[in-house]
Amino acid sequence: MKKVLLAAVFLVGFGFSHAQEAKTESDPMKNKDLMTWYHKDFATTKIYGVNTDNAYKYLESKGLKPKTVVVGVLDSGVQVDHPGLVKNVWSNPNEVPGNGKDDDRNGYIDDVHGWNFIGGKNGDIDVDNMEVTRVVAKYKPVFEGEDSAKNKANQAKMPEEFAMYMKSKEIFTKKSVEARQGFQTYTMISEAIPTMVKLLNGKAITPENVAAIKPADPKEAIAAQVLAQVAQSPEFKGKSAAEFEKAMSGQIKEALDYFGPQEKQYNLDYDPRKEVVGDNYDDYSEKNYGNNHYEGPDAEHGTHVAGIIAGLPNGSEMQYGVASKVAKIMSVRTVPNGDERDKDVANAIRYAVDNGAKVLNMSFGKPVSPGKNVVWDAFKYAQDKGVLLVKAAGNENEDVAEHLAYPTNFKNVADEKPFVNNVLVVGASTNDNNALRASFSNYNKKMVNVFAPGQEIYSTVPHSQYKYLQGTSMASPVVAGAAAVLLAYMPNLTPAQIIESLVKSSNPATANEFGTYSEAGGVIDLKKAAEYAYNNFYNGKSGASKKATKSVKKTVKK
Repeated sequence: MKKVLLAAVFLVGFGFSHAQEAKTESDPMKNKDLMTWYHKDFATTKIYGVNTDNAYKYLESKGLKPKTVVVGVLDSGVQVDHPGLVKNVWSNPNEVPGNGKDDDRNGYIDDVHGWNFIGGKNGDIDVDNMEVTRVVAKYKPVFEGEDSAKNKANQAKMPEEFAMYMKSKEIFTKKSVEARQGFQTYTMISEAIPTMVKLLNGKAITPENVAAIKPADPKEAIAAQVLAQVAQSPEFKGKSAAEFEKAMSGQIKEALDYFGPQEKQYNLDYDPRKEVVGDNYDDYSEKNYGNNHYEGPDAEHGTHVAGIIAGLPNGSEMQYGVASKVAKIMSVRTVPNGDERDKDVANAIRYAVDNGAKVLNMSFGKPVSPGKNVVWDAFKYAQDKGVLLVKAAGNENEDVAEHLAYPTNFKNVADEKPFVNNVLVVGASTNDNNALRASFSNYNKKMVNVFAPGQEIYSTVPHSQYKYLQGTSMASPVVAGAAAVLLAYMPNLTPAQIIESLVKSSNPATANEFGTYSEAGGVIDLKKAAEYAYNNFYNGKSGASKKATKSVKKTVKK
């Protein structure tokens, strides 16, 4: 989930479908209203924002004084000196920066702003395998080796591993082909852009102008075919030849950046772990490895997530995070350009918990998890320490009961309840009430708790820039930020109480079956959640909270 859905146009056999299409005619990079839409108040705007500003007003009207909440961002890395983030980055009070010593004796040297579990003395991992690749590489010799009798014996002796292998093999086979074809297609289109510009001959890209093109050779015929598809797209229609070239080049570059690394991600012989990190990967008990490179080689995803949680207005940029007034970001680099590894996820959770984070954002997921028990142990550890885990539901447009997205808080899909009470799973909503569930978002009435804005989300990215991204990866930090706000003003709230407050107070929506996609049946509303928590769990004494009860007498109006 590190790579969210491309903002680029996707082409399948030269047929276009839009991963993201602006709802306004104005330039989204100048549209201040679009940049902050996810903070809106549904009651007054009828846009399903999360009512950020009114939540602060309500909590302050009660005379509550906030305490800083540390939010762990378990992700690809964070640009900790980004102008829109730097004032809200956590600093380890017990570590002396740059002295090369483990001052707080926690096993991590100079962990001033967090830690990087996918780096080592020899640098940092950028591209890593997908988990299905690792599973196939490990178990293919075991279950499909040269000795058929031994294969059958292993299959019978290791049924769980064999089932995981067969699932991984199916996904690996399909995805590796798609990756190769995608890269070839986009490479061909990239190489055809100059020819497309030549064929436009200075004219705007319209269906009429493109229809008038007479290709002189097969190369021009391919370029004209792509132009004919592009001319139907609202994103390109009417652009000048120069505007088209710039926009198309940017879109295709993003697609190539997405498909390019997959050559390694689906390569059974590629494994950067030993050389770069240098740990004994099979030893799940090992904790003290990595380095303090908080950003890493590609921190776009993590920096965007951090800004949604705690970004601050910067110069002419008005972007701000949901918990910008109360949260500090701890960067725990866990997710490469590929799938996260279970050992790193478990250690990242424990590191963040042990160093004072009270909310962890986990915008990642994968279909198989060889070390799921180790991760589940870390979930339980976080629960015992009163730490809330907020997790993205996934971007496959699937029912997560049918297609699990690990790490999951249900050990078995048939279980009535999750095995821990501190995990909040989030789907992505849009600012279009007629299509409120983002087309990519996973869903399930039991296993997804809430929905939150996750499409066309403007936030911080590396090189001190800003960008729109989309995905449940963006919806999750909206909720993590909301949880941090509740916890800042009512610090004794338990994770279960925070979850209940957000679920029970969500703004409901029933159009297009939206109410069936999550436990809440709606989109979170932070102000209503604050009212719910205050009325039901807060007793007015030094931030203490009432005990959670099965039957709640006081509720807020929806």
